[in-house]
Amino acid sequence: MVRRWFFALSVALLACIGLAALVNAAALWALLVVGPLIALGLYDALQRRHTVLRNFPVVGHGRYFMEIVRPEIQQYFIESNVDAFPIEREFRSLVYRRAKGVLDTVPFGTQRDVYRIGYEWASHSLAAHPACCCAPRVRVGGPACRQPYEASPLNISAMSFGALSKNAVLALNRGAKKGGFAHNTGEGGISPWHLEPGGDLIWQIGTGYFGCRDADGRFDPERFAEQARREAVRMIEIKLSQGAKPGHGGVLPGVKVTPEIAAIRGVEPGKTVFSPPSHSAFSSPIGLLEFVRELRELSGGKPVGFKLCIGRRSDFLAICKAMRETGILPDFITVDGGEGGTGAAPLEFTNSMGMPARDGWIFVHSALRGTGLRDDIRIVASGKILSAFHMVRAMALGADLCASARGMMLALGCIQSLRCNTNHCPTGVTTQDPALVYGLDVTDKSERVARFHQATLEGFVELLGAMGLREPRELTPRHIYRRIDDLRVRNMEELYNFLEPGQLLDGDVPADLREPWERARPDRWAL
Repeated sequence: MVRRWFFALSVALLACIGLAALVNAAALWALLVVGPLIALGLYDALQRRHTVLRNFPVVGHGRYFMEIVRPEIQQYFIESNVDAFPIEREFRSLVYRRAKGVLDTVPFGTQRDVYRIGYEWASHSLAAHPACCCAPRVRVGGPACRQPYEASPLNISAMSFGALSKNAVLALNRGAKKGGFAHNTGEGGISPWHLEPGGDLIWQIGTGYFGCRDADGRFDPERFAEQARREAVRMIEIKLSQGAKPGHGGVLPGVKVTPEIAAIRGVEPGKTVFSPPSHSAFSSPIGLLEFVRELRELSGGKPVGFKLCIGRRSDFLAICKAMRETGILPDFITVDGGEGGTGAAPLEFTNSMGMPARDGWIFVHSALRGTGLRDDIRIVASGKILSAFHMVRAMALGADLCASARGMMLALGCIQSLRCNTNHCPTGVTTQDPALVYGLDVTDKSERVARFHQATLEGFVELLGAMGLREPRELTPRHIYRRIDDLRVRNMEELYNFLEPGQLLDGDVPADLREPWERARPDRWAL
């Protein structure tokens, strides 16, 4: 690793200069060049705020030099009409600033093209009022739930230990503990690093049943109950699919499967771990809901829900019909978007599979309303939630609370080097290499995670105040506008069809839903 090579090279250079000085004292002048570089490298390796410098002494400064000149480089590309800087970079900068606790104001107004098709904004009110002191909690737990959870409006989305390093998991959970929000374990199981800081957990159960599987890889009720009844576990989430690779199943490269991770997951060390594309514990909509009921009972009555990216609309409508037939309801549904992120996924799945998040949120919210099920089920929005506006938009379109993975990773210090699947992440976030993990200081990065969460919620309640609203539940599709061409804008209520409560049960099925509604069967998935 660069840090080790730096120390070795420093010792070698000092030894060479010392030997040369025995022959000619003038060789000591070389210390004027070598000395400051060695001193800088020692400082870099020992400081805790910048992971890149900690892992790459001296040479890591090249990245920060590029950050200094970034505005000039960006302006060059803009003037050259090269779209090399997508809007997401604006939000990445916002996350960094909030995580570091520095000003997130900008001069010269908006840097976006407000006449660009697709530009979106929230409508403010002339009856605006000061922001409330804090964002209200969201109660998750339906009629059958005996241990409901009062959740923060913003939580950490699913990322597994294995995909993330030990220090990354520790920093996230410590930040969650400090900020009073929940940390989703991802499908990799509950590790000691999820438990040590004491933050609230959402335990995700994927198709591999890691942490609750038998020797054949099937669901083990006894192992599940043992883990689910831990005090730290506040909610359980069944992962049906994720936005980055719906219908594919998870992948953990063998180079990351250390003996520790293998023991937690119940797999063989050093071998790539593939999660099946679908569950073996159930095979139908009714089976899914019976599994929800089983997990709720085994956990002692904790909130149980499921996560999915919408594919066939008939599949989700079938789940709704199964809820009506069985009376079994999940306590929450996490809706991910096809644009969601991951450390390893085939390009075709990442780019071309799954319904985008905004469309998914709207569809799930509308389908639950149309079948008279919405009141008892919370919707969690996942998929590129990076800012307070993203939260406002998601809740206006039907969500009750939000989950962010990308934003929390950026707060940890992720620089999007796109090496997540290689075990060579330079910031120590997505690697199991001890030399790189060392650079991620848990104390410093947990503070950044907590600050990002707090600053984003402060921005959220400020936006609500500017819109003249007191609570998130007052948000409606009418509050979000979108430019649809050079001359016209529409609010989301005008752009999308939202079903009225019980509309599908009354037989008033819109034309675009008739075919998937008729195909939806509670006893099987449509073909």
